[in-house]
Amino acid sequence: MACAERCRCCAGGRRHTSILYNILRSEERASSPAGQGLRRRQASRGCPCGSRRRVALRSPQVACKAASAVLVKTLRFVQNVPCFQELPLEEQLLLVRSCWAPLLVLGLAQDRVHLETVESAEPSMLQRILTTRRHGEQPPPRGHGLSGGGPHLPSAGGIQAIKGFLAKCWSLDISTKEYAYLKGTVLFNPDLPGLQCTQYIEGLQREAQQALNEHVRLIHRGDEARFAKLNVVLSLLRSISANVIAELFFRPIIGAVNMDDMLLEMLCAKL
Repeated sequence: MACAERCRCCAGGRRHTSILYNILRSEERASSPAGQGLRRRQASRGCPCGSRRRVALRSPQVACKAASAVLVKTLRFVQNVPCFQELPLEEQLLLVRSCWAPLLVLGLAQDRVHLETVESAEPSMLQRILTTRRHGEQPPPRGHGLSGGGPHLPSAGGIQAIKGFLAKCWSLDISTKEYAYLKGTVLFNPDLPGLQCTQYIEGLQREAQQALNEHVRLIHRGDEARFAKLNVVLSLLRSISANVIAELFFRPIIGAVNMDDMLLEMLCAKL
């Protein structure tokens, strides 16, 4: 709805001089059966407006609990890597801050955590304008309630990236060892700014990739493309936002607590 003035695919390729006309016409089309069918057809064609819809977890308590358990397990895995423990604490924290989200998503895939989401009942643009301006206020930013104090819900596009990644991992039936090597590749990222032990970390990442390649050659001798497919999985992680992960799984249970502070506390604790 909010992109009715910007997106031709939502406005039917026509522009009208009245913004209110556009809003009201969009409201009318969206509420009609024909309008609902049009929205479904637009979503199937990949209209970018659909990717900006806000969604929430269908069962947030269950999903957040599962994600929290995976995060604890992930940090325990990291702490049990001897090469990681040899790094200075500052280096450890830099690495964990940069990779906790992709490591968590790999853990969700490994534990077969399924995500069920629902589109949020976010107020329409017309409701937001009429409600806020009646009180002389500015319209709150998208993703918040009318009072401006609600949670920032992730977009449908951000959630779809996570679901697509999980589906890709499950289609490859990745083994426990392969997950471990993938996590090692993600964890030891030598390209992070501020690292001092760059060469050492680069060598660890290279060793993780070599171990993965050797494992694939030994176990999947008939699938010469498997190593490349697993590296495609790693590339898909770049499309997943850490902010989306935090808003989806942790903000509902820890509120506005800074994730960096929580990670530091967990990293220094004996999990």
